[in-house]
Amino acid sequence: FPFNPSGANCPPLGLESLRVDDSQIQASSYLRTGLGPHRGRLNMQAGIEDGDLYDGAWCADYKDRHQWLEVDALHLTLFTGVILQGRNSIWSWDWVETYKVQLSNDSVNWETCMNGTEEAIFEGNRDLETPVLGLLPVPTVARFIRINPQTWYSKGTICLRAEILGCRVHDSNDIYSSEQEPGSKDALDFRHHNYKEMRTLMKSVAEKCPDITRIYTIGKSYMGLKLYVMEISDNPGKHELGEPEFRYVAGMHGNEALGRELLLNLMQYLCSEYKKGNQRIVRLITETRIHLLPSMNPDGYEVAYEKGSELAGWAEGRYTFEGIDLNHNFPDLNNIMWDAQEIAADASKVSNHYIPIPEYYTKENATVAPETRAVINWMQDIPFVLSANLHGGELVVTYPFDCTRDWAPQENTPTADDAFFRWLASVYASTHLVMANPDRRICHYEDFQLHNNIINGGAWHTVPGSMNDFSYLHTNCFEVTVELSCDKFPHVSELPIEWENNKESLLVYMEQVHRGIKGVVRDKLTKQGIADAIIKVEDHGHDIRSAADGDYWRLLNPGEYKVVVWAEGYIPSRRQCTVGTEPLPSICDFTLSKTPIQRLKEIRAKGGKVPQDLQLQLRALRLRKLRSNGVTLCSVRSC
Repeated sequence: FPFNPSGANCPPLGLESLRVDDSQIQASSYLRTGLGPHRGRLNMQAGIEDGDLYDGAWCADYKDRHQWLEVDALHLTLFTGVILQGRNSIWSWDWVETYKVQLSNDSVNWETCMNGTEEAIFEGNRDLETPVLGLLPVPTVARFIRINPQTWYSKGTICLRAEILGCRVHDSNDIYSSEQEPGSKDALDFRHHNYKEMRTLMKSVAEKCPDITRIYTIGKSYMGLKLYVMEISDNPGKHELGEPEFRYVAGMHGNEALGRELLLNLMQYLCSEYKKGNQRIVRLITETRIHLLPSMNPDGYEVAYEKGSELAGWAEGRYTFEGIDLNHNFPDLNNIMWDAQEIAADASKVSNHYIPIPEYYTKENATVAPETRAVINWMQDIPFVLSANLHGGELVVTYPFDCTRDWAPQENTPTADDAFFRWLASVYASTHLVMANPDRRICHYEDFQLHNNIINGGAWHTVPGSMNDFSYLHTNCFEVTVELSCDKFPHVSELPIEWENNKESLLVYMEQVHRGIKGVVRDKLTKQGIADAIIKVEDHGHDIRSAADGDYWRLLNPGEYKVVVWAEGYIPSRRQCTVGTEPLPSICDFTLSKTPIQRLKEIRAKGGKVPQDLQLQLRALRLRKLRSNGVTLCSVRSC
């Protein structure tokens, strides 16, 4: 059987990705249920409570060299290596320092892995989190494998998390040998792309579909890597009146690599399907301006990429080169708004949108990553309507607010658009093939199926300064976070499966940008669009504003809405707008007339003559003002 002696060509069996079922993992003993063999998976995360059902490793009940963790590969497998980690815990320090490996075809007769004429002793861990690879001196074919700890941290006990590397071997006696490995029929470039390879792939897509693509940059990382965006539209480079702008952002945490690859897959898929004439894709690209940012934190990704999918651990590459977590790096506008509401005599008068960035955040010495500043400028330049921020390490969709009031660690903190955010989150979660599976195993310690795989961000854990909250409070854009997979950095062999898990979700979520109402706010006389007109939906405490050309988009669930629009120098306009159940926007245009005072100012500024109709309007306005002030009016005769 051909193999690379390094074992690099053999993928993980899938302890971390959960392809290996709990029933395939056994142990000699275990300390308690929460430290059972099913918890001995690479990068398994523990619950907060010590001693709960969801601890962060398998731990043996006894401290001796007869303990073992066993994995049944189900098929004959060429085993090439073992990756080991210590126990994930904030309370305990436990790891295995050396171990042996044993192999079997029947789980009864075992042979110890040899290094020449001696039993091989593998080096394990020296800390809790760093994964350590142990390659078998001679890759060996078997069905079962055991990890047999020999020594462990002197102040701890026998605890470990593991992944097994192995290639399935063809076996004519295997009744399941004809089973087809899951994958994808789409001809996409399924691999992990470093920075240079990502640029090359994006360029190749642009060359294949030059009429609908444009590559641009929004800034640079701390280390000078450009933040590339792929735009896909029937008129790339131009905002079309009435056409909504959509964005996907991935790689905010550099080691959460799946989102990056999914967006690279998505741009390839949209290009090829558009060329084939796929009507769904043609309609999406024709009616939407799509922006894909596959790597918001390229510096962090390069660190994780160098280590590889199994050896990067849970956190390596998460932060920027400066050590900043981009998910906490945006201005905290939530507390600015809430504080203003508390001290205001009338909380309804406090601005609920377009909240300005605080002065402290704009100073040169502020701890703001260049990547964050680049994304903020991008948000301010383009009138985005809908977005999703792709993460990894869990299976759930979260929606704003992410930050809780009064710094509560966990508390449901809904926005004024809670119903629509729940809809958005449900759209992605209900079409994700793994999230939608009621029989799936939980990733770590929280069962999000109890919430239909969606949760308010604050109800999960508070995140001050999140991109979702900033997007909602500083711009018109609604944004959710998608936790795509239990495994942050899936092995390359898992990428086709993950694409299939997420493909429909990625498409149907983009289509939600066309829900609600949209229209153009125009000047009655000039017919020109009015920028920054405020669109207020009654009984919804969150306003939006029109874009530079006067067009606007207001995401709403089906129903009847009273909408008021006003702009500086104009008389407000009110009308009823109806949103239907079909995923099409209801057109709700507004025409505003300038106030008499505004018209007078403009005429005087130009040195023109005041027309008679305006004189009459101004006179009527003065009379109404006098009456409201209690002044008695009379004719010359009666006085």
